Amino acid sequence: LQIDNIGARVLLRFYLLLSVLLAVWWIGSRKLLKYFRRKGYNFKKVVIVGAGAMGIKLLDELRSDAGYGYKFMGFFDDNLSLKKSLPNFQGDCSSVEDFVIENKVDEIYCALPITRLLKFSEASNISFYMVPDVGRYIHRQLEFQLVGNVPVLSLHPEPLQNLFSRFLKRVFDLLFSSIVLVCSPIIFTPIAIAVKLSSPGPVFFKQKRTGFKGKEFNCYKFRTMKVNANSDQLQASRHDPRKTRVGEFLRKTSLDELPQFINVFVGDMSVVGPRPHMVKHTQDYSKIIDKYMLRHLIKPGITGWAQVNGYRGETRELWQMERRVEYDVWYIEHWNFWLDIKIIFL
Repeated sequence: LQIDNIGARVLLRFYLLLSVLLAVWWIGSRKLLKYFRRKGYNFKKVVIVGAGAMGIKLLDELRSDAGYGYKFMGFFDDNLSLKKSLPNFQGDCSSVEDFVIENKVDEIYCALPITRLLKFSEASNISFYMVPDVGRYIHRQLEFQLVGNVPVLSLHPEPLQNLFSRFLKRVFDLLFSSIVLVCSPIIFTPIAIAVKLSSPGPVFFKQKRTGFKGKEFNCYKFRTMKVNANSDQLQASRHDPRKTRVGEFLRKTSLDELPQFINVFVGDMSVVGPRPHMVKHTQDYSKIIDKYMLRHLIKPGITGWAQVNGYRGETRELWQMERRVEYDVWYIEHWNFWLDIKIIFL
């Protein structure tokens, strides 16, 4: 009985201490984040489309606390007479795209007014239904959020927008890649020798790939082809004459991808995420596949949800890339830590 009482007291103290530490971490991490944001770090560039009452209210909320981390870049509205009275009025709605690309804006808030029809409907006892013009997105998961006191509908909720989730994923990436790289000489050394003997050229192949937020980075692989001028333009095919015998084996076993753990360690990639494509593929496919660029809302991975579902390697038909994109977007919208573990296991 005495031992049971001691065990109960230890458990009680443990959970009380754990609760206190979690609360301290929760509050402390947010205060620290707000401190950095007030100093001008870790902010998001935003624009507001619609300079009516709701747009003004949203701007007030965004500016109410510098710790939120928003940097307001300007209003867009087809009522050009507002230019004289509003701060940072950038132009009409048709100029949004060019401005966003040129200034690398992170978020667009659409606050176009519907209040006139809403008030009329209420006054006339007529039911009012708002139908968002989001056609191909409406069947996907939507999320209702608050920016201050302003309700916002997010079309692509991203679990990895959460600070703790990003921290957890990054810590796991560091631990996993560190273990692989520490043990890497056992595997890397014989592969490097085989690659060197297979054909003249370097052991590692370095290629520009599209990464997080569309930024380019150098992706590392073991070289599987003879040195050629088309490596950054032409995707490897099944019977590609450029491939060496050693390279064929490395590709079939995916051992050529192992150097990408260096990319994971330095922060360009994650262990799990959408596969990074060569820059030319990004330029081509982004023009013909809807939602293609959404793949870059998170860091690319060594493996991903699309790959474990069979969409890996060469994409001969357009529908194969479309399916890969669908799986990548699903992963981004449904991410959780255990999903990563499942994908690694698979």
